[in-house]
Amino acid sequence: MSKLGGAFLRLFPERLILPAMSMSSRSFLPGLAVLCLTGALLGVPFSEVLARSQEPNLQAPAGAQGAGAKAPPVRSTRDFLGLGPAPDAAAAKWGEPLYKANCSACHGPTARGAQGPNLVRSVLVLHDEKGEEIAPVVKNGRASSGMPAFPQLSETEIYGIAEYIHLQIELAANRGLYSHSNTMTSGDAQKGKAYFEAHCATCHSVTGDLAGIAGKYPQPSAMLARLAWPSSRGAREATVTLASGEKMTGTLAHYDDFETSLKTAAGKVETWPTATVKVDIPDKLAGHRALLPKYSDDDLHNLTQYLLSLK
Repeated sequence: MSKLGGAFLRLFPERLILPAMSMSSRSFLPGLAVLCLTGALLGVPFSEVLARSQEPNLQAPAGAQGAGAKAPPVRSTRDFLGLGPAPDAAAAKWGEPLYKANCSACHGPTARGAQGPNLVRSVLVLHDEKGEEIAPVVKNGRASSGMPAFPQLSETEIYGIAEYIHLQIELAANRGLYSHSNTMTSGDAQKGKAYFEAHCATCHSVTGDLAGIAGKYPQPSAMLARLAWPSSRGAREATVTLASGEKMTGTLAHYDDFETSLKTAAGKVETWPTATVKVDIPDKLAGHRALLPKYSDDDLHNLTQYLLSLK
């Protein structure tokens, strides 16, 4: 084997062969063919190239080298979401009235924009950490875009304003802080009661199936989702008509394109090929389905308030 061939074997297993082993066979085989041809031109036997291609990857990540290897550092949720340092909550609290007095008229009460731009999405704000990017803009303004200067604000005051803005980014971006509200400010329970009596009382009763429903779904969001589209249908009742014309009613034990099984009131399970019978399944959600395109936001909020009162 030539010296050049020896250098090929020393260099190419780590530069080409080992990376190729992580590819699919579609990418790996043509690559191996090129390596073998190159090796042949340099006097390296095919068997030697193939043997090298099958050697274990000694340059695998540290985490894959055995129990004694050092585990890679665990990334925090903040790092994963790219949020940067956590905002100074105390500074944001006393910075809030300063922001609202000087900035909210243009940028909105929560920095999401009004006449001025949305600061929650501002690249300058996202690059800022302790007010170092925001302070010059606040102090000097931006005449070209109509933003006035605020030279009267101290560095400490601007720091508080900056931290309040950073807190708004945190509240929007950090999903770990999301929570459902336990209160609902919109909706009228009396109007909800009138809507219920007009559209829902045919199938439901506040003293029957809906008695005490507020205790079951105390959160407004859960109640709203439940009334708009119930998540469970319960057992499916069905009527099966046989080829002879005989009809059997019971609870569906199984139903697909190939086989239908019905459990009768006597507890007996009857099974037929689906193609040989007619299966009628009442749609328990037909009423909800019909109302979905008709609901207004006010209807849903009024109904929710009414149902939340049924404790």
